[in-house]
Amino acid sequence: MDVPRPGSSPFARVSRTEFGYNMRQVDRFLKKARGHYNADRPDSSITSRDVRAMAFDPVKGGYDPQAVDAALDRLEDVFALRERDHLIRTQGEDAWLRQIGRSAAVLRNRLNRPPGERFRRPAKKTVPSYDVDDVDRLCDELLQYLEHEVPMSVDVVRRAVFREARGADGYEENQVDVFLDRVVELMAGID
Repeated sequence: MDVPRPGSSPFARVSRTEFGYNMRQVDRFLKKARGHYNADRPDSSITSRDVRAMAFDPVKGGYDPQAVDAALDRLEDVFALRERDHLIRTQGEDAWLRQIGRSAAVLRNRLNRPPGERFRRPAKKTVPSYDVDDVDRLCDELLQYLEHEVPMSVDVVRRAVFREARGADGYEENQVDVFLDRVVELMAGID
């Protein structure tokens, strides 16, 4: 894993008037990740899920979020492959295949629900929600990926953006986000 030496700036910064990621937080996390990655016997202190869930405070003049997010995506992929290889090495390929199969089955169950009924609708009318058609369109693509092996990049899911809806006109954002996290976890472990 390539993390710049102390004193160098690993990412471009946004202008002093724009918001970027807190540089100290990013640098601290990457240092910890590098230590974990380079350890002879890495423990499970940092997982691919931890990398995916990592968030940094916004600050003026911070690191460019797109550059940091792209680096975190690559880091997540490396950790996911390492986790997969560790599972195969310690428990066998059948254990990995069972794990993938269970995850895929849970995801497919939701994806096979009728369009418009795949996720909860917010109970409050003023709560922001995700446009149903946008989310269902991505779900249809995911079904093709899972059931018909149509190629799809994990980055399509990572970068998915949905139009905003309000209340029951859309899907509950949190439930969709959690589901997509599981999809990314599965795809990163397969690819």
